[in-house]
Amino acid sequence: MHLTHLDEKERPKMVDVSDKTPTTRVAVASGVIEMSQEAFDAIVTQKTKKGPVLQTAVVAAIMGTKKTSELIPMCHPLNLSGIHCDVEELPELPGFKLYVSAKLTGQTGVEMEALTGVSIGLLTIYDMVKAIDKGMVIRNVQLESKEGGKSGDYQRQ
Repeated sequence: MHLTHLDEKERPKMVDVSDKTPTTRVAVASGVIEMSQEAFDAIVTQKTKKGPVLQTAVVAAIMGTKKTSELIPMCHPLNLSGIHCDVEELPELPGFKLYVSAKLTGQTGVEMEALTGVSIGLLTIYDMVKAIDKGMVIRNVQLESKEGGKSGDYQRQ
């Protein structure tokens, strides 16, 4: 199997995408944070000391999505055309599920951007309520779907 981030001498490289035709590309990622009932209730009722947790997490997810190329060495800096975040309450856990959608018209995909956005958003939730629950668990950060590009579409089953 040939890895595209290694050159012929097995050295790391950033893939050259200059010959690729720009296409519209969209990726959606998600992840879950599970927490104590006390932490969940504090977030839902907005009774945390650090302010509005979910709104802050959405802003952090957007920022993380935009800064992916600064965090992941071989990711291209991208001119994203849209980022959308959604938070789903999961009272049965208790916890939250965060979704991030990243979109552009370009020569490379946005999967890493969506995944990074989810990770940063969930870490922000953890940071803002860790005084209540240090045992929170972040899990299932995963690609849900992608559209566009040479490898085609993908939908998690």
